[in-house]
Amino acid sequence: MITKATRIESKHIRNAANGELCTLQIIGACQGGTETTVLAHLPDESHGISRKADDTSACFACAACHDVLDGRRRWPESEDRADVRQFYMRRAQTRTIRRLVELGVVTIKGVKL
Repeated sequence: MITKATRIESKHIRNAANGELCTLQIIGACQGGTETTVLAHLPDESHGISRKADDTSACFACAACHDVLDGRRRWPESEDRADVRQFYMRRAQTRTIRRLVELGVVTIKGVKL
């Protein structure tokens, strides 16, 4: 079992969201555009009471998608199933990590772009 360690927190990852497209893109919620995009944390084992998930467990989200993700707004009815919600979050996390690599914010040993 993996034990909880120091939270992975990066100002560079958080700042990289500025001006980026939403990677969550929830159908029926997403605003498109780049004006309101922030780094939105996804639920995982690294979060807990008064502790956000690591910055590596996150995605770029517009204000509307972020509101859905954090429960301030309901999931659109057509997308409100556990498997669909998980698909959106996993896809968004993968898209975000790929974009962070493209931007040079995150490097992966042996990967050349």
